[in-house]
Amino acid sequence: MIEDVDGNILLDLNAGIAVCSTGHSHPEVVRAIAEQAERLLHYSASDFFLPIYAETCARLDRIAPISGPTRTFLTNSGTEAVEAAIKLARHHTGRQYLISFIGSFHGRSYGSVSLTASKARYHEGFGPMLPGVLFAPYGGDGPGYIEDVIFKRLAPPSEVAAIVVEPVLGEGGYVIPPQDFLSRLRDLCSEHGILLVADEVQSGMGRTGRMWAVQHFGVEPDIVLAGKGIASGMPLAAMIARADLMTWPMGAHGSTYGGNPVSCAAALATIDLIEGGLLANAERAGGALLDGLRAVAKRQPLVGEVRGLGLMIGIEFEDAQTADAVEVACFLRGALVLRAGDAVIRMAPPLVINQAQVATGLRIFEEACVDVGRVGPKAFRRAVGPHEAGPEAPETA
Repeated sequence: MIEDVDGNILLDLNAGIAVCSTGHSHPEVVRAIAEQAERLLHYSASDFFLPIYAETCARLDRIAPISGPTRTFLTNSGTEAVEAAIKLARHHTGRQYLISFIGSFHGRSYGSVSLTASKARYHEGFGPMLPGVLFAPYGGDGPGYIEDVIFKRLAPPSEVAAIVVEPVLGEGGYVIPPQDFLSRLRDLCSEHGILLVADEVQSGMGRTGRMWAVQHFGVEPDIVLAGKGIASGMPLAAMIARADLMTWPMGAHGSTYGGNPVSCAAALATIDLIEGGLLANAERAGGALLDGLRAVAKRQPLVGEVRGLGLMIGIEFEDAQTADAVEVACFLRGALVLRAGDAVIRMAPPLVINQAQVATGLRIFEEACVDVGRVGPKAFRRAVGPHEAGPEAPETA
């Protein structure tokens, strides 16, 4: 729950774009932040040893979906983690090409936005993009396209450094790929010495009912990227890689603020809470929310496909205008949801959501669908002015 400046209480079903994993101002996270703030606010871990930086890296190494030793580099945001992965992959392999997917979102800084293909607007006015980036379809046709088109027509596999993939498509519409999609990518990478980078900035840290979305598919990446929910809203993200990949020399990459002690304290408390029960709650509450939304879809003709894993759920509508209107109608009734993809509303509530809040969210969502069905989508555009309500809302990786 969250309160606005006018005193209205709102049910948060998007968690600040899947960031506030432990809810808003969880007392254990606040306590960890306050205690660390009293000791030390900042010192750059690029130049001096900070115990809490090392402790955070060790904790992430322990929970990483990678067997064998790993090493972690901490950043301020998901897009910085993506940039670090681009540099590491190219440096370690000595290769130039990167493969990403249509519909993907990896951030808005130069390298990460070059990997992004969810909206043309993200590239508009900023070209040329980073050279050496190739795109394949997301999902079933992707691995075959990489073999039959990219490797044969565009770039030999011996010159491809990495395949960068969201295990569940995020800003592109909360799309769950076929079960064999990631395993086929893993096989391609293993065969050709290509690194598989799993961008779990949105799907990781318990969001899908597993610590990492790749664990639903039985696949191990070479590099995994974490962010958003990693520190309950404090600025932190991470690149976690196989230890043998970290071959770059000292000074090749770094960050002044990445791994800030206060953010690290929040991350350690967050991971404790996720492992201490929120992971199980994400699976349980997510199942109830998914079942409830599918029941709503049977009653409400506006609603199309409902899909999801854990508390990462997408609801498809016929068109963007309808999805926008339902988003606004939910807001007017006291629930916060967000657009994604072309005509999808995403629900990604804090992992602390309980069954009563799930029931309330389902009621509000269905009432919003009824409202839009009764008066039409255009009636809700006036509530937010001339600007599109959802898909161009500010978002960082």
